This record gives sequence, C-alpha cells and structure tokens, in this order.
Amino acid sequence: MQKSNVKFRLIVLSFLQFAIWGAYLTSMGRYLGGYGLGANIGWFYSVQGIVSIFMPAIIGIIADRWVPAQRMLAFCHATAAVFMGITGYIGMTKGADVAFNDLFWTYTLSVAFYMPTLALSNSVSYTALDKAGLDTVKAFPPIRVFGTIGFIVSMLLVDYTGFQDNYNQFLASAVWGGVLAIYSLTLPHCPVNKEGGKKSLVSALGFDAFKLFKQKRMAIFFIFSMLLGAALQISNGYANPFINGFGDIPEYAGTFAVEHTNMLISLSQMSETLCILLIPFFLSKFGIKKVMLIAMLAWVFRFGFFAIGDPGIPGVFFFVLSMVVYGVAFDFFNISGSLFVDNEVSENLRSSAQGLFMLMTNGLGASIGVIAAQEVVNHFTVNQTVFEGWPTAWYIFAGYALVIAILFSLIFKERKA
Repeated sequence: MQKSNVKFRLIVLSFLQFAIWGAYLTSMGRYLGGYGLGANIGWFYSVQGIVSIFMPAIIGIIADRWVPAQRMLAFCHATAAVFMGITGYIGMTKGADVAFNDLFWTYTLSVAFYMPTLALSNSVSYTALDKAGLDTVKAFPPIRVFGTIGFIVSMLLVDYTGFQDNYNQFLASAVWGGVLAIYSLTLPHCPVNKEGGKKSLVSALGFDAFKLFKQKRMAIFFIFSMLLGAALQISNGYANPFINGFGDIPEYAGTFAVEHTNMLISLSQMSETLCILLIPFFLSKFGIKKVMLIAMLAWVFRFGFFAIGDPGIPGVFFFVLSMVVYGVAFDFFNISGSLFVDNEVSENLRSSAQGLFMLMTNGLGASIGVIAAQEVVNHFTVNQTVFEGWPTAWYIFAGYALVIAILFSLIFKERKA
C-alpha cells in the first residue's frame, strides 16, 4: 500500500472516530435538560470516566492476545453503535415522558464499548504507519488533527439539523459508529502477539506505576493531575444547557448563541487544534510547572467568562473568549502532562505511567469532578435555567481552579536542569 494511501485511510479513520463523539458530547446536556433530566446530567458524563478506568485495558488485552486490533475496533464500534441507536430509539418512543433509567443503561453500554476505541484506533494507526515505513512521531499528529476536525464537523451538523435539542443526536452518533465499524474491517491487518502481549490486567490498568507515588514530586504531580482533571467534563456537560437557558429571557431569545450553541462551542475545539502547536515552544521556554500553571489559570478564565457572559452584545464576546482559552486549558494540561510523565519515568514504566496519568485525570478526576459539579449546579440553579444561580456555579468552578493553581505553585517543585 502506498504511503499516501495509508495516510488517507487513517485520516478517514481519525475523522470518523471523533465524529461519533462530537455528535452528542457537547449537546447531550441540552437534550437532557430540555426533557426534565437536567438534575442527572453529571451521571451521564461521569460514566465516561468510570468505564475508562477498566474497559480500555480489558479490550486492549484481548486485542493484544487473541483478536486483531482492526477487528476488535470494528466489534467495539458496532456494539457501541447498536446501544447508542437503542438509546436514541428509546428517546424517540418515550418522547416527553422519557426517564433517567430509560436512557442511562443503554447509553452506558454504548460508552463502555466506545471509550476503548480511542486507544484501539491509535494502535491500528501506528501499525499501519510502521508497515508503510513511515515515522509515527512525524506522520501521526497531522493525521490526528483530522479527528478534531471530525468532532467539529459532527457538532456543526447536529447544530444545523436541530438535533442538539433532541434524541436524534444519539441516532447520528450511531450512524457514524456503524459506518466506522464497517470501515474498520477494511483497515490493514494488525497481528496479535501472544508472546509479547502477555501483559497482566494490573499492568494494563497502570497499577504497577503506583510505585511512582513513592517519589514525592511524582506523587504531588499525579494528585494535582486528578484535582485538575475534575474540571475536564464540566463545561462539556453544562455549557450548552446553560447558554440555551438564556432563551427564556426575551431580550436573548433568538440570538445566535442561543439558537446555535454548538457552533459557538465548536470554537473550543478549533482553539484546541491550534494550541497543540504551541506546546513544544512553551515547554522548552517555561518548563512543566509554568505550563501547568498556565493551564490551571486558563480553566479559571474558562469558567469565569461563562459567569459574566451572556448571548447579547457585548456579553457574547465573553463566551467567545471562554471558547478560545479552552484550547490552552485542555491541551496545556493533557498533552503537556503526558509528555512530562513520559520524560520523567524509566522506559519499562512508560506505558503504565501513561495509564496512571489517564486514570487520575480522565478516569477518577473527571468522574468525581462532574458529579461534584452536578451537585453545585443542582443546588444553585432551578431546572438548570439561567436565572440567578448559574453565575454563582461558574464562579465556584473558577474559584476551585484558582485554589488548585495557587496550591500547585506552592507545593510542586520542578527539577532544576
């Protein structure tokens, strides 16, 4: 297979992989809130982190030992698509009478099979690039960018079609997933490795990297990673229903931000794509401590701008600024943190250490954070509407990020060059 053809095939894979997620991740809270399930938004978002603690490891071991990765990828996407389709169908048949238990369990099963595909698609891509004689370090990042583009395109389609208000966003995700399940079967073969793939579940989960907690500096870093990871899913879950709630106020009804919230939020992913390019410069110039502090302060502004913004003029510009700083908040934390971990640990612990980093941030941190955020939102708002309580909730989230930043600056000691 020609190198250019391999790259194109993997670009399609990356695009579809994240289009599935983009169909509902930023708009699901709006649908749930509109159908009386706003008090449970946190549970729907937290389950992504919960299943990420163990499902990627289990599926990864199966792909290592018994089932070629491209076939496992097809199976997971097909299964996830079926359960997501069932979730959408239930939403359609139940209509306004839909309840938490009607949607949550099929949605959970779908997510449980989708989350492992994030790692599986990377494995398939690395294998295909290696077979084509391409340098994965140089070739993969430009391919991965198309994943973010797929996410954005899917968001915009859901916005344009009006699906962000209803169950059709789940059906759209299921269609993307079905297409990718079929497409995955056509991807280059990934051989199993019964000898080299005998990695224990403990190792796959990253638990053997817990020995790093014996090192004070690494222990502090992982703890703060979990604390900051608590911020990761808050705006994904609540930004859309929050902005949409302004539609109940006559002066904001019909404004672009209210009617096309997903389009506005898509600026966050655009910013994320651009900020990736800044990381090498900032890390070499300022070091990991200052880069992490920049990320923490960016989360302060992310939430703070939500608190003072509105869909009118000039208030909407604060929403736009919130979207712009998201790229810094997300990339400077996730990618820089991952690079720091990779640089600090020995080669035999690299995979486990990355697993631990993901466990602390996107697993424990994100799950605990969005459940805590749900309690804050439910306490200070009424039916997740814009009235009174929302600014207080956003200020609490911003204050939390600021406290984390201050403590991190005082406690974490960067190794001197």
